[in-house]
Amino acid sequence: MQMEKITRRSMIRTTGLAAGAAAAARGAMGTPLSGMAWMAGGGKVNALPGVAGEESASASAAGAAGIPAWGLGPFVRDDGADHIGARAESVFACPVTGKVIAWENKDVLCAAAAVKDGKVFLFYRAEDKSRGASWGTSRIGLAVSDDGRHFKRHPEPVLYPDNDFMKEYEWPGGCQDPRVAQAEDGSYVMTYTAWDGQLARLCCATSRDLYKWTKQGLAIGTCHKGKYRDFWSKSGAIVCRREGERFIAERINGKYWMYFNDTGLMLATSDNLTDWNVVEDGSGNHLTVLPMRPGGIDSVVTEGGPPAFLTDKGIFMIYNAGANGRPDLGLTGTVWAVSQALFDAKEPAKLLERMDHDFFHPERDFEIRHAGPAEGGNSNVTFVESLVWFKGEWRFYYGCADSVVASAVYRPAAVGPKAFRR
Repeated sequence: MQMEKITRRSMIRTTGLAAGAAAAARGAMGTPLSGMAWMAGGGKVNALPGVAGEESASASAAGAAGIPAWGLGPFVRDDGADHIGARAESVFACPVTGKVIAWENKDVLCAAAAVKDGKVFLFYRAEDKSRGASWGTSRIGLAVSDDGRHFKRHPEPVLYPDNDFMKEYEWPGGCQDPRVAQAEDGSYVMTYTAWDGQLARLCCATSRDLYKWTKQGLAIGTCHKGKYRDFWSKSGAIVCRREGERFIAERINGKYWMYFNDTGLMLATSDNLTDWNVVEDGSGNHLTVLPMRPGGIDSVVTEGGPPAFLTDKGIFMIYNAGANGRPDLGLTGTVWAVSQALFDAKEPAKLLERMDHDFFHPERDFEIRHAGPAEGGNSNVTFVESLVWFKGEWRFYYGCADSVVASAVYRPAAVGPKAFRR
């Protein structure tokens, strides 16, 4: 596989995709589940997707947009909503350096979201300028909204490198790329990426109030006798059920499930949402349940998106897809778009359907061109890690060209779309 230079997603992305390419070249990407081809064509696409079983204007629009009957959308950009970008005036006393720093003065990207007490809590990755133009230390910031569109930012990060047991994994790269799900007891679990500057490791943190977070350590570090402690891992999307505006982690066959990673989705199970066991085949190789597709929209990236969730059709997932060039869009270089997939509700490793095209991709200038110096981040990026059902509409918050977070919305013609009711 020929890999073009990729200038970040952070620096973490360049390293990860190069490692993925090398592994693919030597046949070590893990074992794709037998019989689960990537299904070019993505299954049936009809004119009644957005609100299953109901004739509606939104369903017709979804059909025109190529959203399958099991899918969700179409989503349109909310031009009146806030864009959350870098802010030089935000300062924070970094416990590692002992200095007061501008912690979000370079880029803002990769946002998770949860709804609590009638508000949207948005968790975003903020990067400083401590390493110059190319990359800096990342921390997780918080912004809160009453309407899902206009946000008030918390003055300091809520998750960050510290002089603690995670420092060896989180410094100097930081805490990156969060996803958030709720537990049965009302608490919350965040999956995030620790980056030491060389290797990405998937981690977990927990909270009761969404403001104070407790690190729980490496997500897959102890499973299989520590085999995956130093294994490239990130982007953990926990399988949930939706109850109104809450996405609650759901057991299937007695276990919690999580899709993760970025060069082909892997799968893990857990009893407690913080200690995860990588699913392997009989030969001890990890399963790849959503592989990259040569020549497709996801030929170099197949990466977890927001928490997956159960619908009447199966386990629905939004995922991030990357390709080296998209001639159909007139874009060169690596292009990050967004697509959808469906897994079996009783067998989470079983892929049922998969779109062969994206449903959201870079179009606007702020999605095509990085806001800072060219070496400071990727262009041609729309990247989704969040999805909320809030005030009768679906909304996701997405990273734009690795420099700002914006949002897109889908407003069903009927409240509580049947296919997405559980």
